[in-house]
Amino acid sequence: MRKLTYFVAVSIDGFIGDPRGDANSFMQFVDEEFLEFLKTEYPETVSAAGRRVLGFGDGVANQKFDTVVQGMGSYQLGLDENMPSPYGHLREYVASRSLGTSPDPNVEIIADDLVGKVRALKAEDGELGIWLCGGARVAGQLIGEVDELVLKTYPVLLGSGMPMFEGVESAVGEFELTSSRVFGNGVVVRTYSRKRAQS
Repeated sequence: MRKLTYFVAVSIDGFIGDPRGDANSFMQFVDEEFLEFLKTEYPETVSAAGRRVLGFGDGVANQKFDTVVQGMGSYQLGLDENMPSPYGHLREYVASRSLGTSPDPNVEIIADDLVGKVRALKAEDGELGIWLCGGARVAGQLIGEVDELVLKTYPVLLGSGMPMFEGVESAVGEFELTSSRVFGNGVVVRTYSRKRAQS
C-alpha cells in the first residue's frame, strides 16, 4: 500500500496561506540551506519551472513521490503562469468539477469520487508515494486517507487565512512525530505518521 503524504508549507498558527490563499510571505525563508534540503530530500515537489531556475537539472530523480494530487486553486497557480503541467516529472491529478477537459495530456482531472480515486492510487504497486499538494478543500476531503504529514513550518504568524484542512469538524485520528529538522532561517520541518489502530 502506497502512502498519501500531505507535504505542505504552513505558518506557525496553522495556515497554508492568507485569506486569499496567497503563501508568498513564506518565500523569504527559502534560502540556500533550505533549497539544498528540497533538492536532496524532496526534489519532485519543486515545479518544472522552479527546477530550471534553481539549476536542479534533468538528472535529479524523484525521491519520495511519483504522483501528485492537488485541487483547482493550487493548479490554477500553474495555469496562470502558462504551466498546464507544472509537475511533469510526476503523474498529475487535479480535483475539479469545473475544469472539464484537461489542458495537458499529463494531467488527469478527477471530477468526482476523489476519495475512491486516491484509494485506488494508494493500492497500486510501487516504491514511491503520492504527494497531496493542496489545497485546503481537497485536504479536508482526503483527511481520512492521509498517512503522513510533512509540515514545513515557517516562522510567520498570519492571524487568519486558509487552514490546512477545510471543512473538518471532528478528530480523525492521531499522528506521531517521526522526525524534525530545524533550519538556520527558523523553518522547522516535522514529519508525522498516522497511528494505526492495533488489531
